[in-house]
Amino acid sequence: MDLNIAGRKAIVCASSRGLGKACAVALANEGVDVWISGRNQTTLDITAQEIQALGKGKVTTVLADVTTEEGRNALFEACPTPDIVVNNAGGPPPGDFREWDQSDWFSAINDNMYSAIDMIKRSIDGMVDRGFGRIVNITSVAVKLPQAELGLSNGARAGLTGFIAGIARGPAQHNVTINNLLPGFIDTDRMRNVVKAKADAANKEVEQFSDTFFGNMPAKRPGDADEFGATCAFLCSQQAAYITAQNLLVDGGLYPGTF
Repeated sequence: MDLNIAGRKAIVCASSRGLGKACAVALANEGVDVWISGRNQTTLDITAQEIQALGKGKVTTVLADVTTEEGRNALFEACPTPDIVVNNAGGPPPGDFREWDQSDWFSAINDNMYSAIDMIKRSIDGMVDRGFGRIVNITSVAVKLPQAELGLSNGARAGLTGFIAGIARGPAQHNVTINNLLPGFIDTDRMRNVVKAKADAANKEVEQFSDTFFGNMPAKRPGDADEFGATCAFLCSQQAAYITAQNLLVDGGLYPGTF
């Protein structure tokens, strides 16, 4: 399927690896010009080479930490008028809420709530003026299925979800959509760290715990990052113009609820 977004411009945050990289690759494969960002130039360059090898959309690297004002400034200096923004940032570490202090909470809220809000603030009016825009926020299945050890993520990402619910419908008349993608256990470094924390809490070896853990999931496996990226690319398509203000689970059936 041609997603009809070739030639569009996309900022993909925290995209040198993991889920952000998968989204950048999927968009570039559709002919989108992508601006990828990260905190390590070597890793960014490797990812850029992989994207360039696709022979589709152009790729530009931006050495930037999206969780900082300076990083967001750098992204918009590099790409002032994006048609697509994929908000993403590394999640806070798992742990016991009794051990987290105010600085831990403020950091989580900045990284996984405020940073995305500021990216939207900087881009949405231009999208409305041009009559096209796609904003996708990578949050987490924990928004709907909280994990005790992911309390910092639960709180910050749920806050972003509530904010999006309040602003996402207004721009729809201008062909500007805002949606949230909720990954479950997708095979990335982040997922492996979370699974290890769960195994440690259960006092089990990671391999043994993983076999049982994923065996109990409907899909019987972790997700593939490319599957997640393809879902993101579809939400950014012209065909997805009638989808907005939604929280789309990509979790292999992990969340058991009806709604």
